[in-house]
Amino acid sequence: MTQHKFTMDLTWSEGRNGIGNLMAHNLQTKISIPREMNGPGIGTNPDEMLLGAAATCYVITFATLLENSAIAVVDLSLQSEGFVNVINGSFTYEKIVHKPRIVVEELSERLERRITRLAQKAEQTCMISKALKGNVAIEYTIQLIKANL
Repeated sequence: MTQHKFTMDLTWSEGRNGIGNLMAHNLQTKISIPREMNGPGIGTNPDEMLLGAAATCYVITFATLLENSAIAVVDLSLQSEGFVNVINGSFTYEKIVHKPRIVVEELSERLERRITRLAQKAEQTCMISKALKGNVAIEYTIQLIKANL
């Protein structure tokens, strides 16, 4: 078994509406509660970071599956949305929706089915999706486009 360790250092000033600093190997940013949740809205926040972890894991996994399946992708992009509800004064991360946009050289019904299966497999095998399973719903909608070459 190989284990990978990731570390993060944080500093925080003041109480709920304070501002912090997050430092990791390839990430340095300010953090605070977002304006939408009555915070100062400076830097990033846990909601964006969770969405970012889920989105980056999904797109990397999806790109790997497409490459391993020898599907000629001209362009791959992703927009992701996170939905947080307030229930009885408590914030709950309800769901994440990934919206991959895939541009391919040729597009057939068979290829469309293959890419759709790979999009589903990416959601099922991404380690962040697996970590969130049972707590946060994860959905995806695919936009497939034939390139104008």
